[in-house]
Amino acid sequence: MAATLICNFAKLSGNLSYSHLMVSNIMFLKYLNFSFRLCHQINQVPKSLEVKTSLTNHGLEKYTLKTPKGTRDYGPQQMAIREHVFDKIIRCFKRHGAETIDTPTFELKETLTGKYGEDSKLIYDLADQGGELLSLRYDLTVPFARYLAMNRITCFKRYQIAKVYRRENPVTSRGRYREFYQCDFDIAGQYDLMLPDVECVKTVVEILSELNLGDFMIKWSWEEVKAEMIEVKGLSPKVVEKIGSYIQRNDGLNLVEELINSEDLTSSGTAREGLEAMKLFFKYCEIYGIINKISFDLSLARGLDYYTGLIYEAVLTEFSHRTNSLHGHMPSVGSVAGGGRYDNLVGMFDSKCRNVPCVGFSVGIERIFSIMDARTHMGLEKQRTTETQIYVASAQKNMTEERMKICKELWDVGINTEQSYKMNPKLLDQLQYCEERIIPLVVIIGETELQKGVVKLRYVTSREEIEIERDKLVQEITAHISTFEYETHLKECSSTIHLKPETSNSLLS
Repeated sequence: MAATLICNFAKLSGNLSYSHLMVSNIMFLKYLNFSFRLCHQINQVPKSLEVKTSLTNHGLEKYTLKTPKGTRDYGPQQMAIREHVFDKIIRCFKRHGAETIDTPTFELKETLTGKYGEDSKLIYDLADQGGELLSLRYDLTVPFARYLAMNRITCFKRYQIAKVYRRENPVTSRGRYREFYQCDFDIAGQYDLMLPDVECVKTVVEILSELNLGDFMIKWSWEEVKAEMIEVKGLSPKVVEKIGSYIQRNDGLNLVEELINSEDLTSSGTAREGLEAMKLFFKYCEIYGIINKISFDLSLARGLDYYTGLIYEAVLTEFSHRTNSLHGHMPSVGSVAGGGRYDNLVGMFDSKCRNVPCVGFSVGIERIFSIMDARTHMGLEKQRTTETQIYVASAQKNMTEERMKICKELWDVGINTEQSYKMNPKLLDQLQYCEERIIPLVVIIGETELQKGVVKLRYVTSREEIEIERDKLVQEITAHISTFEYETHLKECSSTIHLKPETSNSLLS
C-alpha cells in the first residue's frame, strides 16, 4: 500500500508548481504515516488472534482451580463439625470466667520479631505498601501480650479463637496447615503459686473430655525446669540430672515427697522451692480430680522462646499410631493442646520492662477436627449441617399457601423452619430430605387435615405420627421441640460421661 502511494505521487509531482508541490508533500507525508500505521495494525491482527487462540485453547487447560498450599475449603459437613467443637470449647472457657477479645490478623513486624526463636522463619511477611512493615500473626499469645502492655492491663482472664498463619510444610492428613485456627485461654496477673497453672490444666481436661475424643494424657516437661535450675538458679548439672532420674520413675506426688526428703537435692533453697511448687501442683491436681491425666515426659521440649517455666501438652493416646483414615483408620495427629507459663513476654513490650506473669494454653482445633471428620467419613458419627427444627411438608397438591402460613407462624416465634420451594412436591421426597439432613420433626398438611382442623406431627427418626390441633400448632410444637432437645442433650451427656476407652477402641478396630 505504501509503495503504491509513492509511485502515484511521483507521477503527479512533475505537473505541479512549487507551492502546490509543497502542499502535496505535506499531504503525502500524512497519508504515508497513516498507511504505515494501518499496515502495522493489519500485521498485528494475526498475532493477536494467535495469542487469543493460545489463551483459549491452552491457558485455561493449564490453569487448575485449587486452594493455596496448606489451606482448604470447609463444606457444610465440615463447618457443622467445627461449629460443634467451637461451641463446646467456648462454653468451657466461659464456665471458667474468661472474657474474649480480638486482635488484628497482622501485626507490626517488630512486634513478632525475636519471640519465636528458630520458628521466626515461618512468619509470613507482607509486601511493603509504602508504610509500615507488617507480618501475619504467627500465634495469638504474642498479640495478647502486646494488647496487655499497650493497654496497661495487669489482671485478665481471656480467651480468643482466631486464625493464625505459618509458612511451614503442611501435612493435611494430620491437621497441620499454613492457615488454621487457634483456641487460646490465658490467665494474666500476679497470683499465688500454681493456682492459675492447675486451672489451665483442668480446663484442658474438661475440653478433651467433653469432645469425647477418647483417652488422653497431659505431659509435663521437666526440661524447662532443668534449664532454669542450671542457668538461672545456679544448680550443678549433676544435681539436676539426679532430679531427672527421679522424674523418669513417674511417681507423681510420692515422687515429690521423696525428692524433698533427699539431702542432695534440698541442700539448695532454690531446688526446695521448685519441689514445693511441684508438690502443690500435684496436690491441686488431686483436688480437681485430674491427677490420673498428668504425666512427666523428658522428651517434651520447649517450642517457643517466650516460655519461662514448665510447659505441657495434651496427647490423644488412642490415635498416636493411626495414620490412614482412607482405609478405615484414624489419623495420627500428635498433640491436640499445649501451653505453659510465660512471665516475661509482656515486659518485652513495656517501655519500663514491667512484667505481667501469664500462663495459658492453646487447643489445636484443626487436629481435633481431622479426627472428628475422619469419624464422620467412617460412619462412626453423623453430624447435622443445619439447625432446622421443623420441616413443613404437604401431602397433596395446592398446599403451598397453607405451608407458607405455617412457616410464618413458626418463624415469628423463633422456631427454625424449612419448606420445599416447589409448588407441588412429592411427600416421599420431602420426608427423604428430612432424613438426609437429620431434621427431627415434620409438620404434614393435606386436605383431610385441613377439613378436620388438625396437622400431623411426624418424628423423623421413629416415623411416629400424631395429630395436633391447628389452632394450638405453635404451643404444641414448642413443647415437642423442648422435649426432643432435652432427650438429645441427655444422650450427649451420657455419651460423654460413660464412653469407655475399650468401647472406642472396638469401634475403631
